[in-house]
Amino acid sequence: MQESRPRQQYVPHIDGLRAVAVLAVILYHLKASWLPGGFTGVDVFFVISGFVVSASVDRLPALGGWQGLLRFYARRIRRIVPALVVCLLITALLSALFIPESWLSETSDTTGRRAFFGLSNWVLASTGNDYFSPRTEFNPYTHTWSLGVEEQFYLLFPLLFLAWSRGGRARVWSLGLLALASVASLAYALRLVGQGGQEIQAFYVTTTRFWQLGAGVLLYQLMTLAGRFDAAAAPPRLSWRSPLLLIALTVLGYGLWAARPGHSPWPDGLWPVLSTLLLLGLLQGHPQGWTGRALGSAPMVWVGKLSYSLYLWHWPVFVLFRWTVGLETPLTGGTAVLLVFVLAWLSWRWVEQPLRHGARGPRTNGRWVLLGVAVLVLGAGLQSVLVKQQRHISFSTVSRHPLDWYPYAKGLKKEVPDCRVVESSIPVAGGQARLLQRGECKGGSGAASVLFVAGDSHALVYNELLRRKVVQDGGQVRLYGSGGCALAGMQAWRGPNPACEAYTRNVLEDIQATARAGDVLFLPGLRIPRLAEQYQLFDAAQVKADLLSPAAVEGRAAEVSAAIEQLRPLAERGVRIVLEAPKPVLPAPPYRCSDAFNRANPICVNGLRITRAHVEALRTPALDSLLQIAAALPGASVWDPLPTLCPGTVCQPDADGKPLYFDGDHLSGYGNRVLLPVFREHVR
Repeated sequence: MQESRPRQQYVPHIDGLRAVAVLAVILYHLKASWLPGGFTGVDVFFVISGFVVSASVDRLPALGGWQGLLRFYARRIRRIVPALVVCLLITALLSALFIPESWLSETSDTTGRRAFFGLSNWVLASTGNDYFSPRTEFNPYTHTWSLGVEEQFYLLFPLLFLAWSRGGRARVWSLGLLALASVASLAYALRLVGQGGQEIQAFYVTTTRFWQLGAGVLLYQLMTLAGRFDAAAAPPRLSWRSPLLLIALTVLGYGLWAARPGHSPWPDGLWPVLSTLLLLGLLQGHPQGWTGRALGSAPMVWVGKLSYSLYLWHWPVFVLFRWTVGLETPLTGGTAVLLVFVLAWLSWRWVEQPLRHGARGPRTNGRWVLLGVAVLVLGAGLQSVLVKQQRHISFSTVSRHPLDWYPYAKGLKKEVPDCRVVESSIPVAGGQARLLQRGECKGGSGAASVLFVAGDSHALVYNELLRRKVVQDGGQVRLYGSGGCALAGMQAWRGPNPACEAYTRNVLEDIQATARAGDVLFLPGLRIPRLAEQYQLFDAAQVKADLLSPAAVEGRAAEVSAAIEQLRPLAERGVRIVLEAPKPVLPAPPYRCSDAFNRANPICVNGLRITRAHVEALRTPALDSLLQIAAALPGASVWDPLPTLCPGTVCQPDADGKPLYFDGDHLSGYGNRVLLPVFREHVR
């Protein structure tokens, strides 16, 4: 005989637990120091989801085969898809209006598009975007990684839970399958943690998170087999239940406070999982104590009912505030939180509830599934359209004037329609390498010499200048670049970088194998510390003090000797070495501070201008070192962009109303065009 099914009943304390989880996540994302382990609120959600989805399925009349699967997926679609699609599309629209393309946002569009299909967690894992890094804090779709984990779990869940609905011994098989899958997931998480360097993968992927959702399912199954959902079951003795509840709350609080980046989902994910299991088990059917009453109170239940929409909306609101007015002050932080609750209530009231419990929509489960898939595909398509139309609809001057801000040289083809640059790749271990040369151009092939360009991201940012030079002068450009890896960078004193050292050796070996007399080797790079990163500011006085420290002086001297030794064979062969003198560094990133809606952002507080005297003081130590290198190498020289970029006593971020820089130190597309004439003159 088939077991009787638990009667459908509302359990307030589960909504209270949801409220604890979502409030912990919101508090952590608002200011991590307020609740350092608050990100593990997601782990609490996972356990609750496994428990609740099991109860939800088990309380329905049994349906076998495809009918059972379709009913499950239709219910999940009605629960998840409407609010998700609305949130993603509005986020995509606001992102197109306010967030320009940059290093901080380069993976956002892909993450958002995959979020429609529950795959954003794999995007974040594959791109190496650590959940705790600044880049994820500026991606408005980062939070969808956990929804991706749940959605992928739901694809597998009915296959593992199917036997349970048949009752009898089939329930033991179902429990065994879920236990086996959960143990395998936990073992995989332990393996990744043990390997080291796999923290990003371990955090995001479903295979390391399955055990947390599986724990909730197993708890429901074990409690059902033990008769804990039987209304006639005697309540546990208060003498031991109360201490266990206190222990569970203590463990939960410890996990939410003490969890550390890089230690999730194991071992720091264990505490929220264990505490949530204890609370669900101890309170089920017996919520009359102080813990149950607190979790089941009206405010906690209200927040718990909104928890899905709160989770959906809090992150894009916080990220959009970071991109615009900032999130650091009490006023902006409080406004952002208020907006989150307003949007969450609107989503819950007008999107979640009508489609989840209303009578509208298809009448069959199969049609609900088809409609859900169609809506997701349509939503992803609309998001792609918004991305492509960003230039035309954006409020950002960066997005509206891409040819001036980005050094991509996309306007070159229109300017010179009868000539194009052919690009191909050069195999060099450890970094990027490109070959640029003229193709199908009128007026001959031009110079036969090769311009080698090698350095860090500042070498790559000369992309437009180099392409224009190829069009105008002919010849070839071999461009080598890897972020943070400048040759003779004069900043090795800040700390060793074995990967950069290996890449530099590979680049020099390739150049030595191909360079000939008359060729030019141009070595650009960021040779002084930044005053502003794209997401933070640095103390100018401390930067200057560090530059003059004994360690810095000794480090630059060592780099001078090493550079002379490395470059002498090329110089003696007749290759002309051109070292780039340090360009100005700005006290804030222009692309983040050039619009009315972001000019008051805390990242812009230092302004965009810097005196030339300050720049000279910052760059003199590195410039003196570069002059020593040039003096020791036959035919070598130092090319100085400063007089062109900063002709007056104050260095400006723009000229003639157009940007010279993109961020605090990288050139813009217009900056490339301004420097092209003086660079061509120097290398002739």
